[in-house]
Amino acid sequence: MTNKKYNLIRFFSTTTTVLALQLTLPATVLAGDAFTIKDGELQRPTGYREWVYVGTPVTPNDMNNGKAAFPEHHNVYIDPNSWKHWKETGKFRDGTILIKELVSNGSKAAVSGAGYFQGEFIGLEATIKSKKHSPNEPGNWAYYSFSGKNHKTLTATAKAFPAKSCNACHKASAADDFVFTQYYPVLSAGKGAGKNATGGHLTDLNNSYIEPKGKK
Repeated sequence: MTNKKYNLIRFFSTTTTVLALQLTLPATVLAGDAFTIKDGELQRPTGYREWVYVGTPVTPNDMNNGKAAFPEHHNVYIDPNSWKHWKETGKFRDGTILIKELVSNGSKAAVSGAGYFQGEFIGLEATIKSKKHSPNEPGNWAYYSFSGKNHKTLTATAKAFPAKSCNACHKASAADDFVFTQYYPVLSAGKGAGKNATGGHLTDLNNSYIEPKGKK
């Protein structure tokens, strides 16, 4: 075999190996958790606004006799791996993390009319499902808060607070595995929906919506 032929074979062999590694490495990287817990403390996640956004519930004070338990907007995100698992299986995988970004109620008026509009970022919370870190908690879910004093700062780390303070309500009322998916249409519609969960594929929305009277 000439050196020219040998070098050509070696080139294609090496190129094929590199391409194979490039195709397999992302799957390996994506298999991990999107959070870090060290010495029992969750490190504050970063980059979560690049995750999958699932919804923003709000229970304002003026609709709850001035005593709403959670009066601010909650922008909720799920890590990409867990979203992928959810839309394929309809279950939350071990290692799921949901981030809840707290936003104050801002203006109650806009060009479009009266309403509840988001103001400023005031806190950050997380919910994690992990057998490794929460083996004795119901559903293996644990809850964390990075919200600082007076909602002016965020802590760098957070310890899980007693799950029973949250899980009793979650167990009794949450639609799926301690998660209130009924309030997040991205999750409820995407449950085990595969490609349809990514949006834009359906023509019939199959909803129970009733158009308000008097609207043209």
